[in-house]
Amino acid sequence: MNILVADDDLGSRLVAQAVVEGLGHECVVVADGAAAWQAIEGHPPEVLVTDLMMPGMDGLELCRRIRAAEQDSYTYIVLVTSLAERRDVLSGMQAGADDYLTKPLDPFELETRLLAAGRVTALHADLGRCRADLVRLARTDPLTGLRNRQGLAEELALLHLRSERHDRNYAVAICDVDFFKAYNDAYGHQAGDDALRSVAATLTAQTRDGDGVYRYGGEEFLLILPEQTLPSAVAVMERIRRAVQDLGIPHGAGGAGSVVMLSTGIAAFLPGGRTVTSEELLREADKAVYAAKSRGRNAVVAAEAG
Repeated sequence: MNILVADDDLGSRLVAQAVVEGLGHECVVVADGAAAWQAIEGHPPEVLVTDLMMPGMDGLELCRRIRAAEQDSYTYIVLVTSLAERRDVLSGMQAGADDYLTKPLDPFELETRLLAAGRVTALHADLGRCRADLVRLARTDPLTGLRNRQGLAEELALLHLRSERHDRNYAVAICDVDFFKAYNDAYGHQAGDDALRSVAATLTAQTRDGDGVYRYGGEEFLLILPEQTLPSAVAVMERIRRAVQDLGIPHGAGGAGSVVMLSTGIAAFLPGGRTVTSEELLREADKAVYAAKSRGRNAVVAAEAG
């Protein structure tokens, strides 16, 4: 474990350091609360062993700051005091301490506290990984592995804000698989799922690392294309349209020799031009999809500025 020891008493620091390092843990030692807080801001420890009474920032204030600042990590705090009165221990626990020791430090007692700290920090690490997995799953479409609409809403809002602030272009493209209901009716839902996965893989393979590819719902996909103007985005989506067509997934419902194809609508944010929100861009791209379908499908249409 990574353990921080904060104590203004040299003897206590030496005892604590000897115990921590003797157990094979990484140890950082500081002599006051301000130095401890500076170390915590740079690299939060898994365990803090801190004196209650220190000049400047005391152990109680240090506990409060740590608990107020914690987000995805957890620091196990052992408060050390030479005061044996119960109200001091209770004050420490209320401030955020997990356990306490009294001075003079007993190496055996400190070792037992660190064993408990190891179990608790391991549990918090597991919980943190579980939370991260849940967040990722909440933003992921289970069929295609693409990000879903929840992830889209957050990332598009952030991109739009950055683009406005730094005068950068970006485009959004909505793709709809042509005659997909007829495909499902003719080949079955399993084949429909396979087709959607193949289209999703092609979209991902044909885009840059910085682009965003999302399952927008049903047979619809959405792409976010940073640094693209409307003409350049049309060129990108024409390449993708051909790539999907070249998959050659048979689609008899579209006519003899027909294959799975896409209809795509595109809208773009251009800095210095008209004022437009990301939601308005999505509506414009959606209208352009319908225009592509009205032109016979398997087409890419750029939205007309509203």
